[in-house]
Amino acid sequence: MPQTNLPVCVIGAGPAGLATARALRAKGLAYRQFDAGQKVGGIWDIERDGSPMYDSAHFISSKTMSGFAAFPMPDHYPDYPSNAQIQSYIEDFASTNDLASAIAFETKITDIEKLDGGTWRVTTDRGETTEFLGVVCATGTQWHPKLPDLQGQFDGEIIHSNTYRSTETFKGRRVLIIGAGNSGCDIACDAAANADAAFISMRRGYHFIPKHVFGKPADLFDHEGPNLPLWLGRPILTLLLRMYVGDVTRLGLPKPDHKLFESHPILNSQILHYLQHGDIAAKVDVDHLDASEVVFKDGSRETVDLIVCATGYSQRQSFARDYFEYRGDRPNMHLQIFNRAHRNLFGISHIETNSGAFKMFDQMAFLIANYLRDQIDGAQSAGRMDAMITGPAPDLSGGIKFVASDRHQGYVDSDTFKRHLDKVSKSLGWRTLSQEDLFAPRPQMGMAAE
Repeated sequence: MPQTNLPVCVIGAGPAGLATARALRAKGLAYRQFDAGQKVGGIWDIERDGSPMYDSAHFISSKTMSGFAAFPMPDHYPDYPSNAQIQSYIEDFASTNDLASAIAFETKITDIEKLDGGTWRVTTDRGETTEFLGVVCATGTQWHPKLPDLQGQFDGEIIHSNTYRSTETFKGRRVLIIGAGNSGCDIACDAAANADAAFISMRRGYHFIPKHVFGKPADLFDHEGPNLPLWLGRPILTLLLRMYVGDVTRLGLPKPDHKLFESHPILNSQILHYLQHGDIAAKVDVDHLDASEVVFKDGSRETVDLIVCATGYSQRQSFARDYFEYRGDRPNMHLQIFNRAHRNLFGISHIETNSGAFKMFDQMAFLIANYLRDQIDGAQSAGRMDAMITGPAPDLSGGIKFVASDRHQGYVDSDTFKRHLDKVSKSLGWRTLSQEDLFAPRPQMGMAAE
C-alpha cells in the first residue's frame, strides 16, 4: 500500500456512500467525501437534478427489514415508507453519525487517474486535483438512463422514467409505459389513475408478489418463516401466490417465462387492481411507432401521445476511464466490491438483489474498510483477501438460475450474499459494525475541504 498518510476518496453521499464513511471512520481511516448534490440522500433527494425519484415512490422493502445496521427506521413509519420519509431517515443517519459535515457538496468528480506510485489523482468539476490513497465509487445505479431503440416515427413525446415526477404529467393524455420493473409498475399505476387511457408494454411475464402476506410485509413474512430449501420453498410460495394473485394471463399479462425468483419479482398489488378494473391495459412488446400510434408485436395498435420508458440504467462510470471491467453496462467486480486489477479501487452500490440494500451496504463498506486498514498495517489478512479477489468467483445465486438479462449480470441472492460476506469477515478475523461505531471520532483528514 503506497503513501499510507493519504486519505481515501469516497464518491457519493447516498446510502452506500454514508455507510462507507461510517465504516472508514470506525477503522480510523482518513477520507474525503464528494457529492454532486446539495445534501445527502443520493437518488432519494427528489429535488436533485437527475434523480429518478417520483412523488408516489415508496420503499420496495419493508422498514423492518431495511435500514442501516444499529440504526433502525422509526417505529412510527409505515410498513413501506415514502420517498420523503426515506430521505428524512438518511438525513437523520448522517446527522447522528456526524457525517454530513465531512462532505464536499455540489462537487462532481470528473476524472480519476492511477499514478505510478499506485495512488489516485482525483479531479473535480471545480478544477481541484487531489491525490488519494484509494477510491470508493458509491455513485448508485440509477443516474444514466437507457432508452430502447424504438423504430419508426412518433408524433408524441418520449421520456425516460427518470424524468417523471408527478401525476400531473398524465392528465388529459393517453400514456404507454414500456417496462415492468417495480418503478415501471408504480408509474403505470399513476397513469391508470390519472391518464385518459393507460397501457403497459412487457417483453416478458413476471411473478407478482403482494406487499403484504397474511397481514405482514412480504419480506418480513419470508424472514420469519421456516428456512426451507429452494426446491421445497419455491413450489410452496408459488402455490401461495397462485391463491393470492390468481392467473395473471386472464388480465392480458404474459405468462412468466421463468420460475419464481429467477427474475426480480414485481412487488405491487395495485397494478393488478387497475388491470382488473380496466383502468390500464397490458400490451406485448412494441414493434414500431407509426405517427400517433404504437404498433405492438401482436399487430394491435393504440393511439398514444406520451411514452414513458422504464427501461433501466447504465452503470458505466465515465469518470473512471477504463479502470473497471464491465459485463454489459455493469461493473464486474469480486463480490461486486473489489476491483480485480486495482487493489485500492472499489465499488459499493453496483449490485442488484432481492432484498433491502442498506444493511448490505454496511457489510460491504466494512469489508472495504478492514481491507484498506490491513493493507496499511501490513497484516497477513490483506494478502489472503488478495488471493480471494483473484481467485474463482463464489456462487452467490443461492441455487437460483437467474434469467440471462443485462440486469441480472450483477444479481445476487440477498441471504446467500450476506452469509458469504460474514464468512469472509470471520475467516480474516475482521469485525463488523458495533454500536460504539455510531459515535466513533472522525479522523481530522476526513474533513471536507473548505
